[in-house]
Amino acid sequence: MTTHESELKDINNNNNNNPKNKMMKLSASICLLVVLAVANQAQADSLKCSIRSNAVFKGWPDMKRPCVEAMRNQIQKEIFASTQYLAMAAHFATDTVNRPGFAEHFIKAAKEEREHGSKLVEYLSMRGQLTDTVKNLISVPTVAVEKWSGLSALEAAFKLETEVTNSIRALIKTCEGTAKSGEDNDYHLVDYLTGVYLEEQLTGQRELAGQITTLEKMMSAHGELGEFLFDKNM
Repeated sequence: MTTHESELKDINNNNNNNPKNKMMKLSASICLLVVLAVANQAQADSLKCSIRSNAVFKGWPDMKRPCVEAMRNQIQKEIFASTQYLAMAAHFATDTVNRPGFAEHFIKAAKEEREHGSKLVEYLSMRGQLTDTVKNLISVPTVAVEKWSGLSALEAAFKLETEVTNSIRALIKTCEGTAKSGEDNDYHLVDYLTGVYLEEQLTGQRELAGQITTLEKMMSAHGELGEFLFDKNM
């Protein structure tokens, strides 16, 4: 490697490790995600299946209507949570707030909630429930935008996760059905929601609770410096 090539490599490494450059890349990523979300919503009206379904498939979609509607509502709740976390990440990524740890934390949270929604869509497809139209399946929600502190953002996230957890519990109850014979109990979906989604939700709530307690203690002892140090270790 020549001296000139070595110098260029050192410059590139310095640029990649520069916190300011990382924040700029994070901000750009957030903006791109918002633009893509709006673009996808603009295309939603055209997402209608035009292929005639085979007559033999009529007995395939065996999910009960109340359960299907509850699933669709849960998908929207997951998308709302994802968008809310994206707004939080954008707030902490601004140059006037500059909390890269919090920004990255909420970017990851937004991704997780979006993946949860995607998995529910995939499940409905697997059960033959998306053979007509998906244009009313997902809508881009309007979320609150505030001047969050680190603590208030974590508290808002905990409240949101609790709401999502309660919504999943209600979904499970709906899909368990009401018939004593159990004929309207969707055993497979109930087991899937209980074993996968509830465990992730409860684990996430416990993690947030620990973060809130730790941050409260650090700010009580060190004030805003406590939030700064907490952000560096997220």
